[in-house]
Amino acid sequence: MSDVEASVRELERTGIVHTSNGPVRGYAEGALSIFKGLRYGAPPVGAQRFRPPAKPQAWSAPADATCLGAPAIQVGVAPGETTGGRSAGDPPAPGQPGTSEDCLFLNVWTPGPSGKRPVMVWLHGGGFANGSGGAAMYDGAALARRGDVVVVTVNHRLNVFGYLNLAELGGHPSSGQAGMLDIVQALQWVRDNISGFGGDAGNVTIFGESGGGAKVSMLQAMPPAHGLFHKVIIQSGPGLRAVRADAASENARKFLRELGVEPGELSSLASFSSAEIQAAAAKVVPANPMQGFSPCIDGIALPRDPFHPDAPPLSADIPVMIGTNKDEATLFLFSDPKFGDYDEATLQRRVEQAAGDRAGALLAALREAFPDYSPSHLAAAAQTATGMWLGSITLAERKAAQDRAPVYMYLLAWETPAGRGKLRCPHALEIPLVFDNVEAARSFVGRGEAPQALAEQMSQAWLAFARSGDPRTPALGAWPAYAADRRSTMVFNLESRLVEDPYPAVRQALQGRPGGV
Repeated sequence: MSDVEASVRELERTGIVHTSNGPVRGYAEGALSIFKGLRYGAPPVGAQRFRPPAKPQAWSAPADATCLGAPAIQVGVAPGETTGGRSAGDPPAPGQPGTSEDCLFLNVWTPGPSGKRPVMVWLHGGGFANGSGGAAMYDGAALARRGDVVVVTVNHRLNVFGYLNLAELGGHPSSGQAGMLDIVQALQWVRDNISGFGGDAGNVTIFGESGGGAKVSMLQAMPPAHGLFHKVIIQSGPGLRAVRADAASENARKFLRELGVEPGELSSLASFSSAEIQAAAAKVVPANPMQGFSPCIDGIALPRDPFHPDAPPLSADIPVMIGTNKDEATLFLFSDPKFGDYDEATLQRRVEQAAGDRAGALLAALREAFPDYSPSHLAAAAQTATGMWLGSITLAERKAAQDRAPVYMYLLAWETPAGRGKLRCPHALEIPLVFDNVEAARSFVGRGEAPQALAEQMSQAWLAFARSGDPRTPALGAWPAYAADRRSTMVFNLESRLVEDPYPAVRQALQGRPGGV
């Protein structure tokens, strides 16, 4: 009997899988086997703080894998508190523990230990500051069942704990990439162990939304990640550039001053509490903490911008699917008490903030594209267009220009009735549709049959892409790869359709603007 056959029989009999770190015991949920809180890295604490991840100490007795591991410490959340991430759209799953620096855990959903199924590794959103692989909307059970795939979600270090660039101050050369290197180590764990869970280590798709999409973008330009994945999906989170090393170093200097630590005394950083570290970081970037500590170009783990000025040659042969939601920015503006009642002056001001000297052309194009939009929704449309939408088009153009592997573009246009219709098609709306988790997200997607109809279309497309690198399904029909001369885009709605160059006037009003992407 081969080692794989023996592993299959043991999992079926005992729920135990042997990994490179030690045996783990999950649990059954119908026909699925589920493993939560699998440790893939040593606790990044003490002397290991602000360094790339280390392998965990091996164990011999079966480790319990029935409960979620701790999420990373979040911006604005005290260490040890429970959090689901950045918005009401992704609350924590039941039983998720409080946040901790000891956060290097992943979760696996598998239909069974035998076979070689496609593997889908999800990277959560929340920028590089917040979020967790344990959020309720990221539960991989429905997707694993629907597509006969293995789903993996990952926790990794965030904010100052993951991206403090101490390279020029006597720290590790890749300290500014520690959180991304956590993800690399998780992908190495997948490569080394996923066959024991019924997955194919030679067919791994990484996918993520918002900050998770930016992480997927970064990984395509990281030599340590090369060969660990074979397809990528970027949802509402194109990552074109990384933080400059000198800017990241300046943040680190300010951080050390807040703690009273000299560059030659970095070993003393191990003695501070998580709360003290978090408090000092908050004083460095009080105006915009979500953008304070992010991956930087370190010349080693990330030697260049991910997709600027072109697509990275390192991943030229990797197929890409990328897209956005029609009204991304409504999720961020919804908390504004005046949203829904903007006047023309407020609209003009917000469009100028978003588009600068292109504001007039952009607003005219948006009025033509969305004639029924109020000033509030036109303001949201301007912010959407200048941000994730244009960035996704730019990334797709640069990928297509390589002419090595296809890139497919999508746009979700369906509008949720949630929020009394004010949200329209907001940021993160596609997540429960892609994961086929409609029932767990009714407060976000609304009642009725429409959300499930969208979920069946989108989840099947994601699964098809993970299986073969081509998102076409019988229900969707033709979906050509994106190219600058046609700009073929699958527009998801109750009746999805292929559109060549959606909203061309909006795109033309923005592309090539000074200071643009």
